[in-house]
Amino acid sequence: MTRSAVAWTRRGRSSASGASGSSKSGLPALRSCLAGGALPDFPPSVVAAVKALACELPHEHGLPLSRLSTSEIRREVLQRGLVASIGETTLWRWLSDDAIRPWYHRSWIFPRDPHFAEKAGLILDLYEGRWRNRRLSPADCIISADEKTSIQARKRRHRTLAPAPAQAARVEHEYKRLGAWAYLAAWDVRRAKIYGRCERKPTIAAFERLVAAVMADEPYRSAPRVFWIFDNCSIHRGQACADRLRKRWPNIIPIHTPIHASWLNQVEIYFSIVQRKVLTPNDFDSLAELEDRLLRFQEHYESVARPFEWKFTRADLAELLGRLNAHDVMRQAA
Repeated sequence: MTRSAVAWTRRGRSSASGASGSSKSGLPALRSCLAGGALPDFPPSVVAAVKALACELPHEHGLPLSRLSTSEIRREVLQRGLVASIGETTLWRWLSDDAIRPWYHRSWIFPRDPHFAEKAGLILDLYEGRWRNRRLSPADCIISADEKTSIQARKRRHRTLAPAPAQAARVEHEYKRLGAWAYLAAWDVRRAKIYGRCERKPTIAAFERLVAAVMADEPYRSAPRVFWIFDNCSIHRGQACADRLRKRWPNIIPIHTPIHASWLNQVEIYFSIVQRKVLTPNDFDSLAELEDRLLRFQEHYESVARPFEWKFTRADLAELLGRLNAHDVMRQAA
């Protein structure tokens, strides 16, 4: 946190910059050090205070800002009297040492389900091949299902130009909307098979058509247990959904993810692949072309697909929830 002491530093009352305020005889030596390229020293307390400032939310201290830059941190450090003078490069170096970047942010949803760990743990156990502390049989199936809604078919005002040497593909910015599909998909976690269909709207009936398409096929039709993992969207929410599915397909075991935990659902990984490989850039002449591309991609992807290598375990979940809880406690104490 600190460099070796410069020659002029002596015991005594420190100034805001960390230099001794009790002796004038050190100034020539300071000038000599600076002329020789040496940087002035700052005590660890100043470095720690600057890092603490960078880890605070600006509006909590009356600043009309949502995030801090190095120049704004420097201005606040000087106004608080932490130092008499300091450069932005020095501040950046201190923050970089601990990977503190207050000018960045990421979207986040904090767990609010009181039974989050319990519900998430069941899903993580399935991904490791266990259910209620017992190993799954090879005949058991795990299906991860969800829907990707409002996929628009956008016809560009000018045709897309293919890439050429030293030239990226060029896609017209303006487009005409031709309608949208809801893409419902079911991913077999253990066998890397994908089932999907395009529907005008995501409804209960549309979801049950997807389930029917899967359950009519082998090995799901005759499997002893087919675990279906899905979130709490209105078309497959709660006990009513579970009862409907079990009444029609007795070998189904419905499992809901905790609220706002779709990241536990492996089909979301497949949707991210669809977004990159099929929908970016979005340029289709019709809704029919969009549907055809989505359904043909399923076949294409299945030909090369392997089960996703899921590495997040119950132990990782416990660590994550522990860190979030500790952070909340620390913020409340502050």
